[in-house]
Amino acid sequence: MVTSGRRFIVSGSVQGVGYRYFCRRAAQSLGLKGFVRNMPDGSVEIEAFGADAEIDEFRKQITGSGGYFQVDDIKETTVPDENKYGDFYIRMYPG
Repeated sequence: MVTSGRRFIVSGSVQGVGYRYFCRRAAQSLGLKGFVRNMPDGSVEIEAFGADAEIDEFRKQITGSGGYFQVDDIKETTVPDENKYGDFYIRMYPG
């Protein structure tokens, strides 16, 4: 299977509302690897690796609103898949 990677920077009401846990469950259910973490500026950074179709579905699931979170914007870039993740993790702030 050919895998690819994408980085998402998500802004809106996405911290302190269970959004990272929601993303982890969605990613794991789709068999994706990578991470999600809160950023100091109030956004959330996500790197997801897997088949393009699963990453596309993941993006659909994490967009909009659900429960207590509200996504206002997603910036997306492609990142190389270096096969360094064995699962999908919640990480702490960088630095």
